[in-house]
Amino acid sequence: MSWNSFGHLLRFTTWGESHGPAIGAVVDGCPPRLALDEAWVQRWLDERRPGQSPHTSARAEPDRVRILSGVYEGQTTGTPISLMIDNVDARPADYGDLPPRPGHADLAYEQKYGLRDPRGGGRASARETAARVAAGAVARLVIPEVSIAARVVEIGGERDEARWDAMLAAAREAGDSLGGVVECVAEGVPPGWGAPVYAKLDAELAAACMGVNAVKGVEIGEGFGASRLKGSDNREGMAASGIDGGIATGQPIVVRAAFKPTSSIRIKGRHDPCVAIRGSPVIAAMVALVLADHKLLHRAQCG
Repeated sequence: MSWNSFGHLLRFTTWGESHGPAIGAVVDGCPPRLALDEAWVQRWLDERRPGQSPHTSARAEPDRVRILSGVYEGQTTGTPISLMIDNVDARPADYGDLPPRPGHADLAYEQKYGLRDPRGGGRASARETAARVAAGAVARLVIPEVSIAARVVEIGGERDEARWDAMLAAAREAGDSLGGVVECVAEGVPPGWGAPVYAKLDAELAAACMGVNAVKGVEIGEGFGASRLKGSDNREGMAASGIDGGIATGQPIVVRAAFKPTSSIRIKGRHDPCVAIRGSPVIAAMVALVLADHKLLHRAQCG
């Protein structure tokens, strides 16, 4: 079966293809009477929008969102919220004669379904993540007590920002690409959110971020670094992890996502030389969606 939905009580479904007429999301389970308008969603979509830097895709998408349902007189109604974003700069002809591209989902889709959408990867395109960011904007309304911020902390193995521009320019000139790491910090998460065993907060954050296009690794707190330490050396990291036993402790939660280099190299089309740059708002959106979902789950069980 196809699986295009995520979440438990706050659940969202994305739809649409990279070079189809539009993409969007339906958010279900949002509490009623929350102030929501298109300007709020647009604020977060603008952070992800392509074409704002020489180091991102030149695709000129304004990413203007329309709210089609679930809001009345500026408030959520408790019914499904439909968010739609038109594709205005689609160029499917750029991809029509390309064979399955290495590193993309082209061949995997063809093997699974017996056909594939050649228009920029269809559902497998990073274009789909705009719908996640729109859904994440709704989730942020559910958790006003939490602040979430994400940023790129590493590009091409380099943590010195002063070197990034030259590295990205060289990669673009060579028709190549670079990987990167995005760090997301959630502050103000109350203790108690999450659940032991099968709905651990860290496990669900990891799953949410691993589901983002091009993400190949996720760390929570000290992550892989903790595996190289003795317990006596990691005590500070334990205290600062923000999650124990799958449940939030009240401390800041730090999530890092490793993005592979963009696979679209030396081929036609418009691509990001480092997809991690526009990955930051996507990771932040997925963290917001998980935390909002777990707030509702916690309230349902514990009041």
